[in-house]
Amino acid sequence: MRGRLDPLPCALLGLTLLADVAAVTLSVGLEPAYDTWLYAVWALVVSGTGALIASRHPENPIGWLFCGFALLNVLGDVAQGWGLRAAAEGWPAGPAGEWIATWSWLPSGLGWMLTFLLFPDGRLPGRRWRVVPLAGGFGMVLAIAGWSLTTERDGEFASGHNPLAVDGLPTSALMAVGMTLFLGALIASAVSLVLRLRRARGIERQQLKWFAFAAAVAAVVLPAGFFVYYETPLAGVVIALALMALPVAAGVGILRYRLYDIDLVVNRTVLYTSLTLLLAAAYVATSLVLGTALGHGSAWVTAASTLVAAAAFRPLRARLQTAVDRRFDPARAHALRQVAAFLEDLRAGRAMPESIEAVLRDVLDDPQVELRFLDPATGGYVDTLGIERANPADERRLRVPIEPMGVALCDPDRHANPAAVAEVVAAGRLAVEIARLRVELRRRLTQVEDSRARIVAAGHEERRRIERDLHDGAQQRLVSVGLALRHAQYELESAPREQVDRTLDDAVVQITAVIEELRELAHGLPPSQLDSGLAAALRELAARAPMPVEVDALDERVAPGVEAAAYFIACEGLTNVVKHARATAVSLTAVRDHGSLVVRVADDGVGGAAPADGSGLTGLADRVLAAGGTFRVDSDAGKGTTLVAELPCAS
Repeated sequence: MRGRLDPLPCALLGLTLLADVAAVTLSVGLEPAYDTWLYAVWALVVSGTGALIASRHPENPIGWLFCGFALLNVLGDVAQGWGLRAAAEGWPAGPAGEWIATWSWLPSGLGWMLTFLLFPDGRLPGRRWRVVPLAGGFGMVLAIAGWSLTTERDGEFASGHNPLAVDGLPTSALMAVGMTLFLGALIASAVSLVLRLRRARGIERQQLKWFAFAAAVAAVVLPAGFFVYYETPLAGVVIALALMALPVAAGVGILRYRLYDIDLVVNRTVLYTSLTLLLAAAYVATSLVLGTALGHGSAWVTAASTLVAAAAFRPLRARLQTAVDRRFDPARAHALRQVAAFLEDLRAGRAMPESIEAVLRDVLDDPQVELRFLDPATGGYVDTLGIERANPADERRLRVPIEPMGVALCDPDRHANPAAVAEVVAAGRLAVEIARLRVELRRRLTQVEDSRARIVAAGHEERRRIERDLHDGAQQRLVSVGLALRHAQYELESAPREQVDRTLDDAVVQITAVIEELRELAHGLPPSQLDSGLAAALRELAARAPMPVEVDALDERVAPGVEAAAYFIACEGLTNVVKHARATAVSLTAVRDHGSLVVRVADDGVGGAAPADGSGLTGLADRVLAAGGTFRVDSDAGKGTTLVAELPCAS
C-alpha cells in the first residue's frame, strides 16, 4: 500500500488545516475550550481519514465526502469565530459570520446521510434508495432557509437581532417541513446501513461492522447529548468524541478491516456494559434491602452489597457471555459449540483426533482448511496422514499459527476476520495436539520399521558376502594349503630338501593370504579392545587414522550393545572423514549426557555431507534409530562436518 497522499486529497487536507488554524485563532478564549479544540480535532480527523480513503480508493466517493464536508464544517467554524471576534472587538461583518454559523452544521448532516447510504463500497443499496438523498437535500435547503431567516434565532446574535430575518416568511413551517424531511432521510439512511449489514457476507460484512458499531454508539450518544447540551459542558465533549469515532471507524472499515477484531470489540462492549449495569442493580437492591433492616449508614450494608456483587460477577459474566455470543456473533458461537462437542466426543472415545481437520472445515465453512504439523526431527511440515508437505510460508493462504505445533491453512477469500478463525482453531487445540502426537508416532514407527528392514536386509547381504568370500577365497586357499602339505609329506620320503622347502614356503604364503582374507572378513566386527572399554577401543581406532584425532571418551562401562553401536558410529564417521572430508584434524568424543551416550565426530574438512539412499550415513542413521536414539548431520559447505548420535543408556 502506498505511503503518500495523492495531490488533490492532500490539498483538501491542507486547506482544512489552514482553515482550522484560523478558526481556533479566532474563537479561542471567546467560547468554551472544548468547543474550540475538540471540534477542530474532529474536522482534521474527518479530513485526514477522507484523504487516506481518497488516495487509496479514489473511485470510492466516501473519501471525497469526508474531505468536502470537513472543509465546509471548518469554514463554518471560521465564520463563527469571526462573528465572536467581531462582537468582542468591533470587527466588521460580524453578523454575517454569525448568520453563517447558525446553519453551517446542516451540510455535515447531509454528508453523514450520504456516508450511511454509500458505505462501504460507494454504491447505493439499490435504485429505490436514490429518493433518500434527494429528500434529505431538499429538506436541508428548506431547513437552512427557515433556520437562517427566522427571527426566533435572534438570541444567537451578539446584537440580539438576525440581520437577514424576513418578517412574514413562514420560517416555522419551512423548518418543520425541512427538518422532518432531513431527519427522516437521515433515519432512512441509518436503516439502509442496518439492512445492508444484515444482507452482507464476508469482507463487506466485516467492513460494515466497524462503521455500524460507531454509528450505534453515536445513535445513543447524540440524542442524549442533545437534550442536555445546554445543561452541562460534558455533553459537548461526549458528542464530539462520538462524532470523531465515526470517521475513524469508517477509515478502519475501508482500509484496515482485517487488522483488528471488531466482533471482539462489540462483544466486550456489550458484555461489560450489561455486566456493569446488572452488578450495579444488584448492589443497589442489596443496599436497599439491608439498609431497611440495618440502617443505611451501617458498614455492614456496604460490605454485604459488595460481597453480593463480587459473588455474582463470575456466574453472571458466563451467562452474559453466552447470551451476547448467541446474539451478536451466532456463527462464531455455533462454531465454538461444535468444536467443544467434538472435544467431548474425543474424551469419551467416540471420535478420532485426526477428525479435527474435518470438523474445522465444517464449522468454518471452508473446504480448504488444512492442518500441517511441524516435524521436530526434520524441521519440515507433514499433514494429518504424515505425508511431508511444503512449508506453509510458501503458500498464498491464510495462515493461523498453532504454536508450537504447526499451522492451520484456510481460504483467505472466505474469512474476512482472521481473529475469529484463530479463536475457533485455538478451541480445538487439544485435538490438534493429540493428532500431531499420533502422526509423529506413526512416522517414527514407520521409520523404525523401515530402518529395521534395511538392517535385516543388510545383515542378510553381509552374511551372503561372507559366505561367498569364504567359499571363493579362504576355503579354496585352505584346501590348497591342505593339498600342499600332503604333497610335502610325500616329498619328505624321496624329494630333495630344497623342493620340500619350496612346497612348505608356498603353503606358508597361502596361509598368510588366508589370514589377510579372514582379517578383511572380520572388518567392522567389535574389536577385542572393547573388552577393555569403549575409551580404549576409540583410542586404538584413532591411532590407526592417517590424521590427528583428538579423543575424549568416558572410561566407565555402558551396555555392550551401546558400546558396540558407539564404536561402529565412530568407525564409519572416521572412514567418511578419511575418504571424503580432506580434513587435517578430527575430534572424536563419547560422553554421557542426561541418560544418553552422545557420540560426536567432528572434522575441519570441506563439509557438504548429506545422507543419501544407500550411503554410509543412512546406515548410521538406521543403526542409531534401531537402538532408539537420534542422529543428525551438520555439514555446511566449507565449514567441516559434525556427526552427532545420541544413544539411550542406563544410568
